[in-house]
Amino acid sequence: MSIESVKHHFEKWNLEGEVMEFETSSATVYEAADTIGVIPARIAKTLSFRGEGDKAILVVAAGDAKVDNKKFRQTFGFKARMLAPDEVLQQTGHAIGGVCPFGLANELDVFLDISMKRFESVFPACGSTNSAIKLTLAQLFEYSGAKEWVDVCKDWE
Repeated sequence: MSIESVKHHFEKWNLEGEVMEFETSSATVYEAADTIGVIPARIAKTLSFRGEGDKAILVVAAGDAKVDNKKFRQTFGFKARMLAPDEVLQQTGHAIGGVCPFGLANELDVFLDISMKRFESVFPACGSTNSAIKLTLAQLFEYSGAKEWVDVCKDWE
């Protein structure tokens, strides 16, 4: 059902038909890159962290980037702690492998990492383990409702 919430989310921009569904898995960065035919860095992975209180935050980063704990703490003011799989589903409405900043079950703060700024377009998941959409960075920022660009990753340059 999660992919349906994403397609519904994209109806506002008449982009629901742009969501690609694959015969093969796109659940990991490498599977998605292989399925789509791009380098892994162009896969926009969505990471979910415990925020303040009960609310999670999402950080979307390039597929080859890793979270830098020091940068994360400096940016957000708390330690980077990823959600457990059941918490991911509860907070986002998407299971691991299909997590994205679209069609969310709850209103969550979304941040985009600068590791993606190397590319004109990226491929985030669309709520299932076999889906994606090609978006420019401007589209990703708008359609995800991102709050801002952040610099919380390493090992991507």
